[in-house]
Amino acid sequence: MTSQQKVAIVTGASQGIGAGIVKGYRDNGYVVVANSRSIQASDDSGVIAVPGHIGDREVAQRVVETARERFGRIDTLVNNAGIFIGKPFTDYTLDDFRSVIDVNLAGFFHVTQLVLPHMLAQRRGHIVQITTALVDQPIAGAPSGLAGLTKGGLDAVTRSLAIEYARSGIRVNAVAPGIIKTPMHQPQTHEFLAGLHPLGRMGEVHEIVDAVLYLERAGFVTGETLSVDGGQHAGRW
Repeated sequence: MTSQQKVAIVTGASQGIGAGIVKGYRDNGYVVVANSRSIQASDDSGVIAVPGHIGDREVAQRVVETARERFGRIDTLVNNAGIFIGKPFTDYTLDDFRSVIDVNLAGFFHVTQLVLPHMLAQRRGHIVQITTALVDQPIAGAPSGLAGLTKGGLDAVTRSLAIEYARSGIRVNAVAPGIIKTPMHQPQTHEFLAGLHPLGRMGEVHEIVDAVLYLERAGFVTGETLSVDGGQHAGRW
């Protein structure tokens, strides 16, 4: 690989939105270091799989070192790894709490903190979080306290880091999806889930990928959370 070829790291990359983001960056000429607990080696020589739990600092270190050792640079980090446990707040267990914190917050913290020194040395870089529309627009009957707690934290830190690193050439943004048609949603639930969006349908993976790639190209945009949620963020309906 030439030192001029751009490099993206994508977490939570084995299926659904993460796999779509990997393909989107490959289609745009990037090489990708892809991480998830269950990820398998790719037939594509431009995708390097690094398996493991991103909430483990050693795994995050391995992801970042792989990008640096194989390609010599890191241009983009997409913090896509996340888990959702929907239940009444008083029903959450300590195991639920630890699991969600480990992936949604610790995973973000470790890999982002380890990537930033390389971006600072380059004086350029882009970091993108995948959050959720539920941060700004909770839905009655769909309890999501731990999603609000953790993904809300990512929404806030996106703006904080955008300001902290703007003068260093590093942009920080987020995408807030509605409910997206991925393998985590069984087909028999699709009609109900479609009705949770003002546009009356679920989102498609490619629509989240398009949003991430827009932010990648939008050099004058930082600190932005881009809602891709069929209108959920706009209010009650």
